[in-house]
Amino acid sequence: MRFGVLALAAVLLVAACQSHPTAKVQAPNTPTPSPSTIVLPSPAAEPSPTPDTSSPAHVFVIVLENRSYSQVAGSGYIGDLVAKYGVATNYHGVSHPSLPNYLAMTSGTTWGVADDGWHNLPAGGLGAELTGAGVDWRAYMEGMGADCYRNGNGYALKHDPFAYYGGQCPSQVVPFTQFESDMSGTVPRFVWITPNLCHDGHDCPNADVNAWLAQTVPTILSSDAWKNNGVLFITYDEGEDSANSVLTIVVRANQANQRSDNSYDHYSLLASIEDLLGVPRLGDAAQANPMTDLLQVRPSKTPPRLNASSA
Repeated sequence: MRFGVLALAAVLLVAACQSHPTAKVQAPNTPTPSPSTIVLPSPAAEPSPTPDTSSPAHVFVIVLENRSYSQVAGSGYIGDLVAKYGVATNYHGVSHPSLPNYLAMTSGTTWGVADDGWHNLPAGGLGAELTGAGVDWRAYMEGMGADCYRNGNGYALKHDPFAYYGGQCPSQVVPFTQFESDMSGTVPRFVWITPNLCHDGHDCPNADVNAWLAQTVPTILSSDAWKNNGVLFITYDEGEDSANSVLTIVVRANQANQRSDNSYDHYSLLASIEDLLGVPRLGDAAQANPMTDLLQVRPSKTPPRLNASSA
């Protein structure tokens, strides 16, 4: 009997030792991968795993043409916006002429383009990224007809970057005539607006730009989409001075007027848009500084509670 008990104890002891996992020890001579061979995802390139409730529900962008900061900062309606909202005073275009700047704003690279001609670029860009992420978007092109590749009526293909990616017109690129009705209905999360060649300042003076903005911007600011923590960016594609400086305005509700002297460019704008919409940054936007300081708003003041007798 005693022998049987001892044998059973020995079996149990062996089983317990075998069930305990043995730690893996790397041999001393095993080479450790050098840092250059380890590819780690950039935190800035990863979308937030959970919805960021502090981010705007909707992002609007208006792109104007061919003015340096000093040429427009104090001009008419633009000057009124500068005096009231956030302003990037050290913002620059990334190239000349127009097209490479539009490509930078929507893909994080100029693709080596240095002209305004047609280039059949690979499919992708901001529009395709948003579509893939399930973020609804729409680009409104003033003067565009049924074919986004046909210039005329103030519409210029070179100011419609979404048509260059993949060589086809995305269904989300529509004539500006749809803008008014869309703003009073279901507004896309991302709204891009390209005015025609007069209203963007390409062919007309600042007065025409100001008049168009004075009609268009209030439509955005009166929408529930903007009022509910939305943001409007107004920028120019390129400047006319040697520094390629351009004016960029950040318009948010309850925002204190402020200036930022931080160095920003079109990659910073793309980084800001992608961060706000919760998608990875494209191209050089991954290393760009987003305009975080200009996206801060004053806390909304809680209205006084009314007594029943005063209601």
